[in-house]
Amino acid sequence: MTTDFHDVSTFDGYRPGDLVRARPVFVSQLSGAAGAWQVVYASANSRSELIPASGIVLTPEVVARPGDTAILVYSPGFRGLGGICTPSQLLAIGAEPDTTGIAAALARGWVVAIPDGQGLGITGGGPHTFLAARAGARTVLDLARAVYRRADLGVAVAPVLAWGYADGGRAVAAAGELHPWYAPEVDLRGVAAGAVASDLAALAPAFSRGRGAGLGLAALIGLSHAYDQLPLRDVLNEAGQRAAMEAEHLTGSELLERFPQPVSHWCREPDPWNDHWWRRVLELETLAHTRPVIPLHLYHGSADAIVPVSAGRRTLIAYRQRGTQVSWREYEAGHHATAASATGDVLARLGETLTGPPPRERARPSGEGEHASRP
Repeated sequence: MTTDFHDVSTFDGYRPGDLVRARPVFVSQLSGAAGAWQVVYASANSRSELIPASGIVLTPEVVARPGDTAILVYSPGFRGLGGICTPSQLLAIGAEPDTTGIAAALARGWVVAIPDGQGLGITGGGPHTFLAARAGARTVLDLARAVYRRADLGVAVAPVLAWGYADGGRAVAAAGELHPWYAPEVDLRGVAAGAVASDLAALAPAFSRGRGAGLGLAALIGLSHAYDQLPLRDVLNEAGQRAAMEAEHLTGSELLERFPQPVSHWCREPDPWNDHWWRRVLELETLAHTRPVIPLHLYHGSADAIVPVSAGRRTLIAYRQRGTQVSWREYEAGHHATAASATGDVLARLGETLTGPPPRERARPSGEGEHASRP
């Protein structure tokens, strides 16, 4: 469903968070949505260069009363590097695979804004920058800015909440870290992030072979797009280069089916993650370098075979060591079941943060700021 609406050939005169264009769409899967707009807006990549991004903004049938209303920026898990996997387009054609959390947030009277993420939605912008949390964080915060700045979407200014799962969880967690210097005008009150690994090296075993091997190849491709100024793709052999060209256009399910081979099959060396440049990128993409000034809720499934719960617990410890106001919930379930089971708890936790003081009234972490957050 990529059309001229998603084709941005000129991009002069915009700043991150500016809305480039919007159009109303019908979302047949969400009876609780009074209105829906696909949007194209300005954001920035991991080098702070201006880029176009896309998403969708949904308004509820009944807006919550003042004090309970919010703009929820919802960042779903990995859907693919390309193909028909863009959230805003899946909703517009009635093919979104998981609307549970979106519907529940609309039922609370919240506006829901869903970023497609860097590399998805915009014509010629792919592949998706899978696992590049700091690039994803910018699309999260800039979509909140875009909603703030355009009254013709019919959305009143309200406190902002952010929620994401797995890859989307990493993006919203990073948004909490970048927020004080990147988008301080956004009234971000709370973040909920599920199945988050602060250290990407913790994912290497699950992503290198077995059921997650296709995700390992996707990680190589997504991160190499986010950091395309580095020679990251040099780790791929000739077969890997051909596989990468094909994988850039595939959804998540297609990736898992098409590339079951161990990641080492596509690489020059058995352990591509140990390459000098890759070690540098994994370090840059580690979360919990700084303390978010807003409350953070983390949750994880104890039987998660994709993102090990041990990685989630280490994320919790890392944030606690920074002095973050963080809560934790563990579910006796696997990766996908946890995503569904946690919906009620997550929305309740986020709802509690609406009564707290806005970020500008909280003490800023001593010695932390833009220099500490930039990759």
